[in-house]
Amino acid sequence: MSTEHQRYSTENQSDAIGVYAAERGYQVIQTYSDAGKSGLQIKGRDGLTQMLDDIQAGKTDFNTVLVYDISRWGRFQDADESAYYEYICKRAGIEIEYCAEQFENDGSPVSTIVKGVKRAMAGEYSRELSQKVFAGQSRLIEMGYRQGGPPGFGLRRMLIDEAGNQKGVLARGEHKSIQTDRVVLVPGPVDEIALVNKIFRSFVEDSQSEAMIAAELNAKGIKTDLGRNWTPSVVRQILSNEKYIGNNIWNRRSFKLKKHHVRNNPDNWVRSEGAFAAIVDTGLFAAAKAIFAAKALRYSDEEMLDGLRGTLKAHGFLSGIVIDEASALPSSGAYQSRFGSLLRAYKLVGFTPDRDYRYIEINKRLRRIHAEIVESTIGGIEQIGGQVELDTKTNLLTINHEFSASVVIARCTQTRAGAYRWNIRLDTGLLPDITVVVRMDQTNETPLDYYLLPTADMTRPKIRLSESNGLSLDAFRLDSLKHFFALSRRISILEVA
Repeated sequence: MSTEHQRYSTENQSDAIGVYAAERGYQVIQTYSDAGKSGLQIKGRDGLTQMLDDIQAGKTDFNTVLVYDISRWGRFQDADESAYYEYICKRAGIEIEYCAEQFENDGSPVSTIVKGVKRAMAGEYSRELSQKVFAGQSRLIEMGYRQGGPPGFGLRRMLIDEAGNQKGVLARGEHKSIQTDRVVLVPGPVDEIALVNKIFRSFVEDSQSEAMIAAELNAKGIKTDLGRNWTPSVVRQILSNEKYIGNNIWNRRSFKLKKHHVRNNPDNWVRSEGAFAAIVDTGLFAAAKAIFAAKALRYSDEEMLDGLRGTLKAHGFLSGIVIDEASALPSSGAYQSRFGSLLRAYKLVGFTPDRDYRYIEINKRLRRIHAEIVESTIGGIEQIGGQVELDTKTNLLTINHEFSASVVIARCTQTRAGAYRWNIRLDTGLLPDITVVVRMDQTNETPLDYYLLPTADMTRPKIRLSESNGLSLDAFRLDSLKHFFALSRRISILEVA
């Protein structure tokens, strides 16, 4: 089931299956479920994947699988996909019975025809729902409401009620809790607004490149809205995003029915002009836009490809990030617009993207994030009165001269079945008292949660985490490092003679 607000809740399905089993004399000995998961693809369906793996490996103590109805396999756009998963079970000698269907799954011509129709209907339901959701989201955009995503430097998300009354600014990570509430963008702190305008003036009036602007901001110790260092691509995002002149733009990219990520033509963007209060003059924004357009038109196809070849030779691989960070090249968006896609541009310069190259970028980003988390951890401990000594060679933290801690970043990976995993290698050489494991989200962009693992309780040098790990490991899971900082708090006690 994909949401709690429908008749297909796991509880309702379980109850119906239980009644069916009792009536037929079955004993339910194992349950496979995918709560809160979309049925458009098998990716991420840990329950279904585990069941198929168990059946194919012969690790089952059952001979019949009870399914609520045909659509529970999934609302696949290819109706044959759910038929294939049912066939896998039957091939292994496992019978399939549907608890809420009005026919017996006995292999008769009638049941075969009905199943085919219902599988197609399940896919059609998703297509129709996708169209309705898109229409609803488009209407909200046109009304000036924000549809997800961080506000950006210099802006804030304001929560408003159904009548349009402001209820308060949403902090990072906060979301609306009432369905009828909406979110709009409002100007942020005055100093951030001034800095955004300075970025635009530096780019337009002083002819500074994105790299020069980013370097100047980093030299001053200024962080982005996400608390990170500035990069040319981040500066370019500010200079090219219409939200700074009050326009609400949506559907630049789409991922309909979870098939393919598509970069949409500007004609297909959904926009609402003047939806928010502008913090940048429209003339200044238009000047920046004209500079980007001139840069893209200034190069011929061959000149753009020659620059790409040089970057490939210098880095050994290509990606959107590499292109955006190269000051001598147009943006990755310019390559996509000129050649139709980045993959086609890569092909023209003789580069074939490989999975390993993406890992190089991820590792580079994780090294930067590791340094930022170590720095913020030291700051959090010192803020509550603790003392920290950092070994610059090993990054081992010694806190209050009492205990040591090591910070480990756990990168998110995905199995072939679509499940997410985090591999952790504990530092057995340094033997810290506590290992602070930062588990990254599915995009490896931001921390998902934290594990505080006492070395005394860890019996293995390597740990493999899944989305749910049981009490033996999840007892150490935290949503933030607040509790870890609390371990470092010390209160002085006056000695009375």
